[in-house]
Amino acid sequence: MATYKVKVVMGDTLEAQTRNSVYITLVGTRGESPQTTISYKFLPWTERTVKCEQDLGPIVLIRLTKTRLFLEDAWFCKEVQVTAPDGTTYRFPCYQWLEGTTTQEFREGTGKKMTDDDLEILKEHRRKELKARQKAYQWKNYAEGWPCCLNVDSIFDLDSNIEFSCTRTKSFTGLLIYQGATHLLSGFLARPTSWRSLDEMRSIFSRTKVPEYVASHWQEDAFFGYQFLNGNNPIVIRNCLVLPEKFPVTQEMVADSLGKDTTLSKEMKEGHIFIVDYELLQGIPAGTIHGRQQYVAAPLCLLHQDASGHLRPIAIQLSQMPGPSSPIFLPSDDEWDWLLAKTWVRNADFYSHQVITHLLRTHLFGEVFAVATLRQLPTCHPLFKLLIPHFRFTLHINTLARTVLINPGGVIDKGSGVTHEGLLLILRRGMEKVTYTSLCLPEDIKARGVSFIPNYHYRDDGMRLWEAINRFVSGIVAFYYTDNAAVQSDMELQAWVMDIFTNGFLGRTSSGMPSSLKTVAELNKFLTMVMFTCSAQHAAVNNGQYDLGAYLPNAPSSMRHPPPEEKGKAFLQHFLDTVPEVDTTANILVALILLSSRLEDIKLLGHYPEERFTEAEPRRLIRTFQRELEDIHDHIEERNYRAELRYNYMNPQEIENSISI
Repeated sequence: MATYKVKVVMGDTLEAQTRNSVYITLVGTRGESPQTTISYKFLPWTERTVKCEQDLGPIVLIRLTKTRLFLEDAWFCKEVQVTAPDGTTYRFPCYQWLEGTTTQEFREGTGKKMTDDDLEILKEHRRKELKARQKAYQWKNYAEGWPCCLNVDSIFDLDSNIEFSCTRTKSFTGLLIYQGATHLLSGFLARPTSWRSLDEMRSIFSRTKVPEYVASHWQEDAFFGYQFLNGNNPIVIRNCLVLPEKFPVTQEMVADSLGKDTTLSKEMKEGHIFIVDYELLQGIPAGTIHGRQQYVAAPLCLLHQDASGHLRPIAIQLSQMPGPSSPIFLPSDDEWDWLLAKTWVRNADFYSHQVITHLLRTHLFGEVFAVATLRQLPTCHPLFKLLIPHFRFTLHINTLARTVLINPGGVIDKGSGVTHEGLLLILRRGMEKVTYTSLCLPEDIKARGVSFIPNYHYRDDGMRLWEAINRFVSGIVAFYYTDNAAVQSDMELQAWVMDIFTNGFLGRTSSGMPSSLKTVAELNKFLTMVMFTCSAQHAAVNNGQYDLGAYLPNAPSSMRHPPPEEKGKAFLQHFLDTVPEVDTTANILVALILLSSRLEDIKLLGHYPEERFTEAEPRRLIRTFQRELEDIHDHIEERNYRAELRYNYMNPQEIENSISI
């Protein structure tokens, strides 16, 4: 007689418990145990004894069976530990909901590639798991030229294992109701009229430090330039060595801005001139709000890094076509002309940020990585164990976004100046421009020529995080992949990369996105890109939305008058009648608050409470990664202590593992 001790660890919440019947079967290399009742009333964990007529050999699988009694009562199993007669303990990470009457098999926790399996029962298990996953998680086309997404119509179609937890749902819903009610009761959501003054716009947001700073400094050229480095959209600025023909800025125009003893040509040669070009917005159809026509511009903005290191705008053109009806606005122009021109740039940046930088380059690509992982990598695969925490809640939040945020009649459709068709077109154009290089921070910084511009905290914090993630990833990869041949022979890995290339990047070879990986170095880079995109990059472009957008003129979501075709026509009332009206502002602000809020049940970068790795070396690498993140946190805190305006969006204490909001 062989006796096995079984410890079952369940979820921490009351919802994870069950009153249904649960049974376990142990599967070893020499046979199976009888099906044994565990219990149907659980504490956080329970222990049972399983008796067999003979030793089962090494335990390679467990089989959990849940049978429904009178009512369905789902059960969440975290882990099962089995101690054999010889004292060997086998760990089986589960982290899965069992619903209805079901039987689920779980493998022993050692990370295994396909080539590592020699038992037919294990080979068959991974084949069956992937077949079931590929049936459960299917691709669909949301719109022409967009990355494919998960084939569900609403959050109610989602598997329990990928939807919000009860705690997160309550937090999310509660905040939404509170903010909506607050703005409704304040009267803002019922005022389809212009703001009475710039000062009245302060009354809509909470008087917290950063929004107050923005409201006090938004008109300043230095703060306008600062936001291209450390604002919500820090990836659009590029060094300018040659002016494009469509932007005919002359030395005479900018001489006063550049100062004495220098020229525009000299400043360009020395790397002090930068450009932001919103050409993707050219010809985008504008919509209506309250039956009133809105307007969209595709501006260009030239900036200069002055001797003190500050970045300031020196010329703005509000269209892609130069000419008499498209003047180049300058800091020396009338105050309201210059302020209105900068506000048009901020409006263009709103679209660029929300649709390309935020939606496409983090949310939609994050979903692509998540779905491909679920479809192509079995639970036992070491890269599944590495990546799955970085997709937590992503499929839920993206499904929610498609049904209430970016859908026809949704928040963006009602609150921004572009039509739904315009939104689809902006993203499609952005998709055509995306490159693998632009998703890899070190290469993107170099390609944009912004390696040496000072006070670029997004770059500096981002590089520290990229390097820390890369060291962590490289350690994990080195443990499981001994050489390049191991990468090439991992057919599940290659299928994963191909799925991303085909369904995420639509097979566009011009993107530079790999369709296969041949070396350990290539794998390290690709995994770093995936993890960085889903954590640090999303935090950088998401977490400051309320801070920098709460004061309306700094990030207007629509413009109610066309771009000026001549100078000298702007004044305060015209400005107030151009930016969004009160109720539009309130609607957008509720969304920004929700998107920027720190909800309950978050998992910070590098924190993996689901212990999917059971080997000592990956667990050691996780601890090392966490220490490096603590060092980065300390460095950022020290810098922020001395700063007039803190840049905290890439502080590891503010970064979630995944795109979950």
